[in-house]
Parts: sequence; structure tokens; C-alpha cells
Amino acid sequence: MSFLSSVYAYLFYFAAFVLVAGLVNKVVQYARTPAPLKIPTTPAPTTKAGVALRLTREVVFFESLFRGNKWIWIFGWVFHFGLFLVTLRHLRYFLEPVWAPIQFIQPFGIYGGIAMVIGLGGLWARRFLVDRVRYITSLSDHLILGLLISIGLSGLMMSFVVHTDIMRVKAFFQGLYVGQINTLPADPLLLLHLLLVAGLMVIFPYSKLLHMPGLFFSPSRNQVDNPREKRHLADWARRLEQE
Repeated sequence: MSFLSSVYAYLFYFAAFVLVAGLVNKVVQYARTPAPLKIPTTPAPTTKAGVALRLTREVVFFESLFRGNKWIWIFGWVFHFGLFLVTLRHLRYFLEPVWAPIQFIQPFGIYGGIAMVIGLGGLWARRFLVDRVRYITSLSDHLILGLLISIGLSGLMMSFVVHTDIMRVKAFFQGLYVGQINTLPADPLLLLHLLLVAGLMVIFPYSKLLHMPGLFFSPSRNQVDNPREKRHLADWARRLEQE
């Protein structure tokens, strides 16, 4: 066990703790936030099954973004679908044995990495080329996009330019499950890639990237459009009425 391996092991323990604790804290905060008004974006479903279908379309197809701006939708969907494939591809480092569907997705994961970078490039270019978007863009927006693109590019370089010992990488991460620190390859590109990923894990619960779980708690998306059939009361208002 090298000093470098120990540093990265504790770094990922810390990053995983911050990610999980931060997400749990935010989800609890979202769940406790009152929704005193019935404000679903119309046309809205009138049944709970319809709401579930609407949320599914929003998560999978970005339905509202498609209606709002086709160019942003293209780059956004390409990025997220590429990220989905990349995530599935990386599951091989955490599973033993590797499930058959994950084995099947491996070659597609590489193309997913390319799609991810292309989508991010389009979204980042928009923040420079569109005046109204450039006006509301903050430094944090550029830093997050730069971080994501750097993660994608460093990962692609390890696939096409400078290869690393993926079996030792897998042994390192599987050892973390049981508190065992195995030797991590000291390849500079791998270390940079892992450092960027750990940084993303730390900032994720406190950045705009948190729109993913936040969508499910959005009153404009998760409410049934039935104000005439059923009176809407927030939890705190219902308690006051009962008193």
C-alpha cells in the first residue's frame, strides 16, 4: 500500500460521505418544503398515474425542454444519455462478477463518453454565443461545465491514448468496500481523472447539478390538476385546520 493509494482512498471515502449526506439532507429539505398552492404547469394530468407518466417523460425525454428550445434539448439530451452509458460502463469496477447487461454495454460506453463531451461542448458554447444566456451565466456555471468536460476528456484519453491497468483500478475500488486499501496505479492521467471525479462528488449536492432529484419535488410537475375536485392543503395548513 503506497502513500498515494492511501490519499486517494480517504479522498473517496470523504467524497462519498459528502455526496450521500448532502443528497439526503437536500431530499429531506425538499420533502419538508410546503406547497401551499396547486400550481401544476398546464396542460397537466388529472390522475396520479398521469403525473407518474409525465415525470417519466420529463426524466427520459426532457419534454418541457424540447418544447422550449430544440437546440438546447439536443445538446442536453446527448450529454445526459452519454453520461448514462458512461455510468453503466463504469459499473464494471464495482461489480464482481460483472452482470451480463453491463458487459454488453461496454463498447457503447465509449461512444457515450464521446457523446457526453459533444453535448457539454454545445451547452458551454451556448453560454458564450447567446447574449441573454451569457448575461445570466456565472463563474460557477463555467467551472462546473469545465469540470465535467475535463472528466470526459481525461476518461476518453485513457481509452484511446494512454491506457491504465483497469484490473488494479477495480481491485482498488472493491477493496474500499471492506476498508482495504489496495495499490492504485500511479498514472498521472488516471490520478487527474479520479481527482476530478471526487471533486464532482463533493460539489454535486450543493450545485445546480442537483436539479436531477429536485425535479421529483417540483410542484409544477408532481401535482395532480384537480383543484375543483379536491381541495389542496399543505401539511401545516391541514394541522391548523384540525386544531
